[in-house]
Amino acid sequence: MHSTQNPETGLVPVATTALVVAQQADSDQHLIDLWLHGRSRHTQRAYRKDAGRFLEAINKPLHRITLGDIQEYAVQLAGSGLEPSSVYRTMSAVKSLFAFGYRLGYLPYDVARPLRLPALRDALAERILEETDVLRMIALEGMPRNKAILLTLYAGGFRVAELCSLKWSDLQNRDQAGQITVFGKGGKTRTVLMPLSVWNALQSLRKDAKDSDPVFRSRKGGHLVESQVWRIVRKASKRAGIEKEVSCHWLRHAHASHALDRGAPIHLVQATLGHSSIATTGRYLHARPTDSSSSYLPV
Repeated sequence: MHSTQNPETGLVPVATTALVVAQQADSDQHLIDLWLHGRSRHTQRAYRKDAGRFLEAINKPLHRITLGDIQEYAVQLAGSGLEPSSVYRTMSAVKSLFAFGYRLGYLPYDVARPLRLPALRDALAERILEETDVLRMIALEGMPRNKAILLTLYAGGFRVAELCSLKWSDLQNRDQAGQITVFGKGGKTRTVLMPLSVWNALQSLRKDAKDSDPVFRSRKGGHLVESQVWRIVRKASKRAGIEKEVSCHWLRHAHASHALDRGAPIHLVQATLGHSSIATTGRYLHARPTDSSSSYLPV
């Protein structure tokens, strides 16, 4: 038997053992499941749909997809009539999936990393309703539950998913009115004080409901789903004579903009809406400025 002993030192070298990393995903679909784990229900639904369309269009397993394939898909999306924001979101999801697969060791390269996303025009100003429009939507709503939904979305600046998940245990009395605690985007919990008028509208719905019951109930007794709330808001906007396609999120935009217009400190609006960065809240100041250098020109 051949000896590997060093004749000068008498030492026998020990063979190094390669580090074995357990395989994290055994298929593209498994990788997608891992990628989406822990995200919000809304994000999971949107990203899974985006990833499914992408893989169906490319018709290759992820490890065989090239940057050229991804760029070609981006061009096809841009020419398909989709809104630029939808194209941006889809390609952002694709980039995120490839980056995740590479970090996990499932993909040998992050081929989507060099992909440049298109610049998006900020259309926030177009989605901010006037105070009179919002108040007219609320005033013309005849169903107490639906009126309370409009009031809560506007007064609390809540996302529709946060509103739909509310239980009576999330509402607590506070002084003469009350407060609502939500578990929001990014796993953040925040508590928002409610004006007395909104609090009274909510309490009028409770009757004999238990703490574990939903605040906004469907006809079958469960939580209202987001699509139902969207229809309520859309009908209210049409009833108020608003021609734009108003969504639930527009009431959140209205809350931020109107509060800032009326002198609310920006950090307070940030905390109420649950923005992770004050720069996000600051977008509302840029969307509806209170002054401009044009005011100083001799015209």
